[in-house]
Amino acid sequence: MSNTLDAPAARRPPVPRPVLAARTGVAVVFALNGLAVASWFSRVPAVREALDLNPGRLGLLLLCMSVGALLAMPAAGLVTQRIGPARTVVVATVLVALGMTVAGLATGLAGWVVGVGVGLAAFGFGSGLCDVAMNVEGAAVEKRLGRTIMPRFHAAWSLGSVAGAGLGAGAARLGVPIEVHLPVLAVLILTGTVLGARAFLSAPAESTGAGEPAARRRALLAVWREPRTLLVGLLVLVMAFTEGSANDWLAVAFVDGYGVDEAVGALVFGVFVVGMTLGRTAGTVAIDRWGRVPVLFGTIGLASAGAALAVLAGSGPLAVVGVALWGIGASLGFPVGMSAAADDEDKAPARVSVVAVIGYTAFLAGPPLLGFLGDHFGVLNALGLVPLLLLPTLALVPVLRPPAATAPPAR
Repeated sequence: MSNTLDAPAARRPPVPRPVLAARTGVAVVFALNGLAVASWFSRVPAVREALDLNPGRLGLLLLCMSVGALLAMPAAGLVTQRIGPARTVVVATVLVALGMTVAGLATGLAGWVVGVGVGLAAFGFGSGLCDVAMNVEGAAVEKRLGRTIMPRFHAAWSLGSVAGAGLGAGAARLGVPIEVHLPVLAVLILTGTVLGARAFLSAPAESTGAGEPAARRRALLAVWREPRTLLVGLLVLVMAFTEGSANDWLAVAFVDGYGVDEAVGALVFGVFVVGMTLGRTAGTVAIDRWGRVPVLFGTIGLASAGAALAVLAGSGPLAVVGVALWGIGASLGFPVGMSAAADDEDKAPARVSVVAVIGYTAFLAGPPLLGFLGDHFGVLNALGLVPLLLLPTLALVPVLRPPAATAPPAR
């Protein structure tokens, strides 16, 4: 076989203990980041009610988080190279925890929209830094394991999201104030992330600081001229929109479009993240057996069909089936895109950073675009844009094949 990350692998030597510890540490960081993000999104209906926002204004508020993340992305690769993934993750999560706390307090205690926006911007900036750093570390662990593992790290993120959605639904049902819910979770998330990052691999962190800052900047600019990296970024952009539109709007869409209460809306969002988790857990086996390209063709098609069913079903239970298929189908595009960007470990921080910048443009444009469409056609109908974007994206899937230069010789 031509590549251990794109086909079944032969018998491998035992994995060193530090690599196994790093695998666990990366999974913990991914899971806690997912818990943070889903905890916020599960309370979006409550935030909308507390601040009395229409869909358009809510979309602009959610844009603050995306702007923060997008501003972090260009610097994230350089920061990760300079101080290493572990330190970057810790610094980033401090910002995430502060942002969660400010957003929660500004919503529940003050009803202050500007304060919520500032908190979300800090949350987004920290999440953007963390996203690049933990994906770089995950790719390094994947290389040392010699098999596909990145989707399972993202499955850990989805498990954290499931927990966040469940806690959010429970908090909404029990009437737990958002100014209590988010700050308490912020402290727990920061503590767990610090412990997880301590297990990260030491060698990449020590080597990433090598080289002059000007040389690192030139290397980053050169990556922006690589056609494969840009095409991978475009695919990740659509998959980020596919995932992010559900994160931002699914609970609200079901509240408005199917007449459910806020707690049920949060549970529907939980169905989506459960589907994401199942897809990412099973996806590693599928990719190692059949390769990135065939598996992504199938999952992107499934995501398109599921999103269309969720919007057009006309029946709440049938629409929930569509949400589950949407989650399963959307599960692999983002993590496999990050693995593809990191195929060459030496250039992984720069390429992952570039792909993340392109991908996070979806989080920048998505909330206001869907909010605008929601004002005119309803939030549920606005989500019909998702399957329309997914179908032409199938043409980009072949760029995920590993370059010949990074593939080991056939066995």
